[in-house]
Amino acid sequence: MTMMTLHRKKLRSSRRTTAKSDFFDGLPDDLVVFILCKLSSSASSPSDLINILITCKRLNRLGLHSVVLSKAGPKAFAIRAKNWSDSAHRFLKQCVSAGNIEACYTLGMIRFYCLQNRGSGASLMAKAAMRSHAPALYSLAVVQFNGSGGSKKEKDLRAGVALCARAASLGHVDALRELGHCLQDGYGVKQNVAEGRRLLVQANARELASVLRSATWRSHHYQHLYACLTGLVSCPLLSDFGCNVPAPELHPANRFLKEWFGSGRAISGQGMRLCSHVGCGRPETRPHEFRRCSVCGTVNYCSRGCQALDWKLRHKVKCKPIERWLGVDGELGGLVEGGDGENVAVG
Repeated sequence: MTMMTLHRKKLRSSRRTTAKSDFFDGLPDDLVVFILCKLSSSASSPSDLINILITCKRLNRLGLHSVVLSKAGPKAFAIRAKNWSDSAHRFLKQCVSAGNIEACYTLGMIRFYCLQNRGSGASLMAKAAMRSHAPALYSLAVVQFNGSGGSKKEKDLRAGVALCARAASLGHVDALRELGHCLQDGYGVKQNVAEGRRLLVQANARELASVLRSATWRSHHYQHLYACLTGLVSCPLLSDFGCNVPAPELHPANRFLKEWFGSGRAISGQGMRLCSHVGCGRPETRPHEFRRCSVCGTVNYCSRGCQALDWKLRHKVKCKPIERWLGVDGELGGLVEGGDGENVAVG
């Protein structure tokens, strides 16, 4: 009787335990890690991952698994500058250690420009670039064009062109645009106006294709685009040639830079300026590093591509005296005074 009673008690206890247990507890760790990888790669904000980590001990442990962190996408690192902290820094370093190239690029940009840790920042960007990360390749090209973090003598225009060409081959529109302007201007490469023009058209075609894939833009502007393409209204097709397409979404790293310096955080040294293109956020690393508008002298740019984009989006209607910039066809012309007193022609 005693053995039977004990057996019945164990059976009832087992049934109660089974009834109270969650199906989640029965999932193997490998399956949970796989699900978390999918979540991290498609996260629309850092909170998507944070909310998982604070749910329970098991999800916290598996959410910090190296495989999960290595799969996190760029939006998972869209940390706001006002929320920057030691814990955010540690999280990015964990992702870097897990082999995440987006984390390498984002932390590299933050360290290079915001925390002024030039060596570590450039090393992290180079680590991402070696794994064919197009934004990292383009950012390193901008560093080479300007000699950022060093002196004017450390500019390497040929290296900048080579990095732009590699990023452009991976589909990076800004790099393709920059390469086109380099060829048109003979900047760091033998001048080839026709080839430069072709690359600019190709960059704008890719930009337009990206805009057309945007459901939000398509829903609001489909009828106007149809009228443009069918000739019912006059509308140039490509952005560098006059079409007002929406500005592309900022990369989380660029948005962080823009917020960091736009929130009143001081730039070290006297006379330092930010790139005037609203989608950039890069600051100078030494006085007079960036190119300045030689007509109005009120704006400056880290790259020829940023100058062209800002002209299209904003500066075209603000630059005075504007007559010196315009040719007979209304396109951008004249000179932009280069960084450290260098003059660069723009066509």
